[in-house]
Amino acid sequence: MLDRQVVKEFLQKKLNGIEIPENISFNNLVETFCKYTEDDYHEWLKDNFKSFFNHGNPAWDWVRERIEHYSKD
Repeated sequence: MLDRQVVKEFLQKKLNGIEIPENISFNNLVETFCKYTEDDYHEWLKDNFKSFFNHGNPAWDWVRERIEHYSKD
């Protein structure tokens, strides 16, 4: 779930200079954008899960390498 306040601040910056119609509440816009993004995020997670875990047949040596790689950060 996205942090609504972070998204609100993001949209305020990105929409600077873009006029939002009077009949669209900024809070409703933020919430709708969050839900839209979360729907996409869920699909993205499912796709990445499949590739990371090799479609249910994990290559554990590769996973260990990824863990080692990202542990260096």
